[in-house]
Amino acid sequence: MSDRNDRFVVLRDGRRLCYRVAGSGTPVLMIIGLGLHLTAWPEAMIAALAARGHQVVTFDNRDVGRSSRLAAAPPSRLRLFLRRARPCDYALDAMAEDAAELLDGFGIPAAHVVGMSMGGMIGQVLAASHPDRVLSLTSLFSTTGARSVGQPAARMLLRMMRPPPRTRAAARARYLGTLRLIGGTGHPIDAEALGRYAEAAWDRGAPNPHEGVARQIMAILKSGDRTAQLRGIAAPTLVVHGDRDPMVHPSGGAATAEAIPGARRVVIPGMGHDLAPSVVPELVDLIARHVAGDRTRTAEAG
Repeated sequence: MSDRNDRFVVLRDGRRLCYRVAGSGTPVLMIIGLGLHLTAWPEAMIAALAARGHQVVTFDNRDVGRSSRLAAAPPSRLRLFLRRARPCDYALDAMAEDAAELLDGFGIPAAHVVGMSMGGMIGQVLAASHPDRVLSLTSLFSTTGARSVGQPAARMLLRMMRPPPRTRAAARARYLGTLRLIGGTGHPIDAEALGRYAEAAWDRGAPNPHEGVARQIMAILKSGDRTAQLRGIAAPTLVVHGDRDPMVHPSGGAATAEAIPGARRVVIPGMGHDLAPSVVPELVDLIARHVAGDRTRTAEAG
């Protein structure tokens, strides 16, 4: 879909969130992960959920894509390494408030929430802080913020420390290289589609996208261990993780399911930190059944 499908909602503080809508029916709010545009959700996944009778809402988180960016300078690498947040640095609860205000802009009192990676963390915070707004929660390859679980492999930390790409071609190469590392072993990545996404995201976003990524990383770090908060989630919760995820170790999914009362966990063999074409049909089925209240296919696996 092209940028002509982008719409905007103005938040109470004057910032804008860019969003898109597909389908009609039961609202499903999709929250994307760290540094990703709303266009990172596979089109096949959005279309399949819409075809099942859902109004699928995707959006750019603050500091990414066509949503507003903060004026404050990003945190330095040293601050990120030391986990030393400044007063101007926001946490995940602020990003969850953005999602709640987006629903307000639609006049949607409550929605089913699906979040991937950092988006799963935002969804968890939204479900805990606004229980009346979340009909159900699906947390995809996410974690609790506890430092003992869900940590990335050392090679991923080293990769994240590299200087940011400065050209469209470099951004494409970096993104594809990263997805080849995190995509798992049993579900091959779609390199052509991912390359198109990376190029389009470079064109669609503002200059210096790494600054927004740094602010989002600090939001995760500033939020710390959210295990106690997760214990207060009342929404029916589905936790999905791959067993070959080097970005968020599968222990993060297990800890999430353990912390949320009544949560169900599904471990998908061979899946990494990517929504590969071969896993999308299973994910759509799991999400649709969960949204419909059918828990029979969400028993713990793995």
